[in-house]
Amino acid sequence: MYLFYSPNIKGKEEEIGRLYCLDEEESGHCVRVLRYTIGDEILLTNGMGMTYTGRITNPNPKHCEFEVLMAESQKRHHEAYIHIAIAPTKNVERMEWAIEKCTEIGVDEITPLLCRFSERKQLRTDRLQKILLSAAKQSLTPYLPKLNELTPYNHFVQSAKEEQKFIAHCYKDDKRELKDELKPQKSVLVLIGPEGDFSEQEVENALQLGFVPVSLGNSRLRTETAAIVACHTAVLMNE
Repeated sequence: MYLFYSPNIKGKEEEIGRLYCLDEEESGHCVRVLRYTIGDEILLTNGMGMTYTGRITNPNPKHCEFEVLMAESQKRHHEAYIHIAIAPTKNVERMEWAIEKCTEIGVDEITPLLCRFSERKQLRTDRLQKILLSAAKQSLTPYLPKLNELTPYNHFVQSAKEEQKFIAHCYKDDKRELKDELKPQKSVLVLIGPEGDFSEQEVENALQLGFVPVSLGNSRLRTETAAIVACHTAVLMNE
């Protein structure tokens, strides 16, 4: 089964019987690639927790039209809001892989961080958004994670509002395992640093703002692996 993304559909019962069009990219995939035609039923989401069954009324490869037959709200797979803030990797493909896998696992929000030791200081979030959307559709996820722009570290930590705030770093400070510190059903933010780790001052700033220092295991992980481990741990603790 293939999941199509249609953000223009907003409601539930009031949408039944209405006509909508897929955007050009989704229309082309639906009609040219998957060969759907008039009368075929498709599964859609608006990325905000709703899924819809639609029937194709006009299989145009640039603006495929469909009628909404059924609408259903979907429960999240986990019971806490999970936010991963990660410094982009020097090799952008590793960052893209992390975004993809965190989306499949169930992250709710991702913020790329610009840190002192960041080797990558620019990021194409438009490309990352496409990867995120593709991963959400592939995993049949009706909740599309929020992807923020590259944000300076100090500005970000000062504005963080989550109930549980953690910073994962490699310094030999007093740290506990993330899995032992997480409390279920409370929003979670985990900071993941660049290849050169956070600076000592960045760690100190986070601690002063109430962040808890944590470890993600006995092994020293790559940045992208650490993000995935943190995301997976938070999801498991809230299933």
